[in-house]
Amino acid sequence: MRILVVEDDAVLAAALTRALTQATFTVDLVENGEDANQALTGHAYNLVVLDLALPKVDGMAVLRRLRDRRSQVPVLILTARDTLEDRVAGLDFGADDYMTKPFDLPEFEARVRALIRRGHYNGGGSMTHGRLRFDSAARRLFHADQPVELSVRELAVIELLLARQGRVVSKEQIIDQLFGWGDDVGSNAIEVYVHRVRKKLEPFGIDIRTVRGMGYLLDKVDDPA
Repeated sequence: MRILVVEDDAVLAAALTRALTQATFTVDLVENGEDANQALTGHAYNLVVLDLALPKVDGMAVLRRLRDRRSQVPVLILTARDTLEDRVAGLDFGADDYMTKPFDLPEFEARVRALIRRGHYNGGGSMTHGRLRFDSAARRLFHADQPVELSVRELAVIELLLARQGRVVSKEQIIDQLFGWGDDVGSNAIEVYVHRVRKKLEPFGIDIRTVRGMGYLLDKVDDPA
């Protein structure tokens, strides 16, 4: 899942990016409102973490423009503006949550999980395929309630395939979810990650089928007892 962080404080931005990356999210970072508008126009995100006091374009204007386009992506405001009027204005303009600085990272991470869970695909907290279950809150994959150990990017692969069951997922769509702007994506990187996930699902009778020239498809379940 992909998160856009809009924050001009370099130290805080680095801390947020590190925490979200460790929680298995792909993170894009911009430092001003103009770049935020461009990113939100050209990319799909599962969550936006938005400061208000931004250079070039104010964060509230970014939020208004986002909602004017009828985007439903969840927005978490992080700001030093702590008056009641500021909080009410942020929520009225379309923010889903509002945190004032300074704040504790564990609370920030909990609010991120709650917003992701609330807006996650079909609105549920998990996705299933036979006895396979992806828990979006815990960021874990289970088979018959037993954890399946996957790396961060392997989790992102299976999450995307589960979210689009019955549809082919292209390499470009996987790259968009797995890699941020600064990541160097090798020509065979996607094949490597898909191969690793496929091998880990084989014992459960679940296959990731390659559709030549198109991408990958989570195949029907032939799940052994």
